[in-house]
Amino acid sequence: MGLGLKQRAAPRVERQKKKSRIGLVLAATLFLGITATAVEAMRVSPMVAEISSRGAGSSARIEVQNLAAKALPYETRITRISFDENGKLVETPADEDFLVFPPQGVVPVRGRQVIRVQWVGDPDIDVSRAYYVGIRQLPVELEEGASGDLAAQVQVVYHMKSLVTVAPPGAAADVSVVSARAIEIDAAPAAPVIDESVGGTGEAAPAPNAAKVPGVEVRVRNAGRRYALMSGATWWVEGRGPDGARTEIRLDASTVNEAVGAGYLEPLKGDRTFYLPTSVAFSPDAPIKVRFSQ
Repeated sequence: MGLGLKQRAAPRVERQKKKSRIGLVLAATLFLGITATAVEAMRVSPMVAEISSRGAGSSARIEVQNLAAKALPYETRITRISFDENGKLVETPADEDFLVFPPQGVVPVRGRQVIRVQWVGDPDIDVSRAYYVGIRQLPVELEEGASGDLAAQVQVVYHMKSLVTVAPPGAAADVSVVSARAIEIDAAPAAPVIDESVGGTGEAAPAPNAAKVPGVEVRVRNAGRRYALMSGATWWVEGRGPDGARTEIRLDASTVNEAVGAGYLEPLKGDRTFYLPTSVAFSPDAPIKVRFSQ
């Protein structure tokens, strides 16, 4: 899954007055990270939790671990996620859909805090929904240094998001390939890409004159009532090489995860286009077939 951590200091830090505070926010957002993600001072796991809209499976447990040498005050915020007609991620406040305990607190040094997230929304939803449970470290008052000045102090706070999906019992995904074609893609982004979908919150601009590698553009659709995570499947890509010979490659789940993040597909209207590098080139003049397996 793509993970982006960006850090930027405000200019002229050394000139800040005594009561000034500089907060550098490192956002670790995984729309469908399958494993726990650690940053320097804070770890949240799991990054993806799946619960039911009713019954015993309608709650999740999220653990916050403090890896820093100071206590970690935090608060939680919940947003519902969707995608507009251009495929852009949209977040809407939705704290009322869950009971969170404790919604805020302080994790001691090298300690852990388990946060319980209980669905209290409509138990009879027709299709699955997706939410971010944001765990935000709260800034604290800086202590004066030996010189009695706060000017040179920099405070780093962390904001991580865990994906929580809610699905009605019995709902299933129904994924099909709409189109596929051979393309060339940039060999690597200039900076890490945050998985906004649930899978990036943003795209990294390619470096000037970035090298190109062979790849495929695959548009998929989810017509089912349950979301789908495309990184959980093995992708098989079949076509013809530049010499006309039949070519088939296998992209395992870890390879797909690295390329597209979790590959989240919304239910019913979930169309999304993925760009994956391939180890071999396919002819752009021959049809491409893509299938999935577990």
